[in-house]
Amino acid sequence: MDPSEYRRTLDRAAVHALDWITSLPDRTVRPELDVEGVLAALDRPLPAGPSDPAGVVDELAALAGPGLMAMPSGRFFGWVIGGTLPAAMGADWLVSAWDQNAAMRYPTPATAALEQVAGTWLLDVLGLPPESDVGFTTGATMANWTGLAAARAWVLDGVGWDVNTAGLTGAPQVTVLAGAERHTSLDLALRYLGFGTPTLVDADDQGRILVDDLRAHLDRVDGPVIACLQAGNLHSGAFDPMRAAIALAHEHGAWVHVDGAFGLWAAASPAFRAAVGGGSGSGPGSGDGEGSDGGAGSGLDGIETADSWATDAHKTLNVPYDCGVAIVSRPSVTRAALGTSTAYLIRDPADVSEPFDLVPEMSRRARGVPVWAALRQLGRSGVVDLVDGLVANARALADGLRALPGAQVVNDVVFTQVCVTFGSDERTRAVTARLIEEGAVWMSGSRWRGLDVLRISVSNWSTDDDDVRFAIEAVRRAVDATAR
Repeated sequence: MDPSEYRRTLDRAAVHALDWITSLPDRTVRPELDVEGVLAALDRPLPAGPSDPAGVVDELAALAGPGLMAMPSGRFFGWVIGGTLPAAMGADWLVSAWDQNAAMRYPTPATAALEQVAGTWLLDVLGLPPESDVGFTTGATMANWTGLAAARAWVLDGVGWDVNTAGLTGAPQVTVLAGAERHTSLDLALRYLGFGTPTLVDADDQGRILVDDLRAHLDRVDGPVIACLQAGNLHSGAFDPMRAAIALAHEHGAWVHVDGAFGLWAAASPAFRAAVGGGSGSGPGSGDGEGSDGGAGSGLDGIETADSWATDAHKTLNVPYDCGVAIVSRPSVTRAALGTSTAYLIRDPADVSEPFDLVPEMSRRARGVPVWAALRQLGRSGVVDLVDGLVANARALADGLRALPGAQVVNDVVFTQVCVTFGSDERTRAVTARLIEEGAVWMSGSRWRGLDVLRISVSNWSTDDDDVRFAIEAVRRAVDATAR
């Protein structure tokens, strides 16, 4: 191995990376080419022999550039995709250079220790039980899978069924309850675990479960049960009423899992932890940007009393892809559900849980290291400022968009999501298409509660007041253009 080859190649990668980052404030957000356009230049036979590695990196940057979406831009508001904090990106580069398989403590003590501290910090800032297990997965889907795998083992063990040895064939029926507006990643995780489609609990006009309907379902359950709650609705940003729902589920012996892909991070902010608008599950949404008070015990108040949680650090925390986080309050359950032991896997002599006991993978990169770096860069106050700033930008966008002709914000803007209509489904689709075609900002279309909506997700740490004003003007141009 010649270290100079790495230096030369990585120097080129650094140049291209910085060129990309430098271009973000001014470049068009949408890609210049579609897949077919990129393939026209890229799709050719594998070369017969080796190539200069630095030249490969140069070629990669040139070929990929026109097909890149400026997702790290402060003007990208599609789906729920954050940017990347500088320390997190630098740490991610080091993770690739170190090339550690972060599955075991003994052979990779540095990454194991960094991930352990990152997990401790996460539990601290989110206010979750300090004894919980924290595992780093590919994304929120597998974080949900991990929490629900632990739930499956625990509820079946409670009725005398060992799913690890007996499997699911012939097992007692497990009832899984989830809100009518749960995210599809929860359905995927349940499907992967053999549960099929959950039994749906009614939701209010902001997507929050109705506690009375949850009670009715629980009263009918005969056998093991898992209740799934949501911290951050995909369209409204609203939160299920945690304390009341969790207490009710626990009264019925249920395991409670919380899907908090982006919204769990609200728990880090004193301003939003208890008053983020969980509501009581009744009454119309005002759409006025203030949310609904919901009375005592609403929002994220009591979320720490659940049994497992899933989130995604590449969303609100702004670390690079990929980095889901699975948190389980009962460490022995996680290890029993996911752990394994063979002669060639070297366990820590202290017989503590290994990283591969906490997630579905036995081989993975050290995803928790960029989380450590992001939290180290921000500190406690920085995490609060990040969360509060994202919400402030969402509310500023909502306020500006309400002033546009025919625009209506149809959700209570309680967190980082904004949904807008423009008088009719046809007009809303036209405005969305025009906005995407122009490409100056990116906001995605969706359909929510029987309406086509322009859906805006504020997830990037770098979005500032200028980006907000620019985005409002871009929507104004789309509105004006479609009025003709």
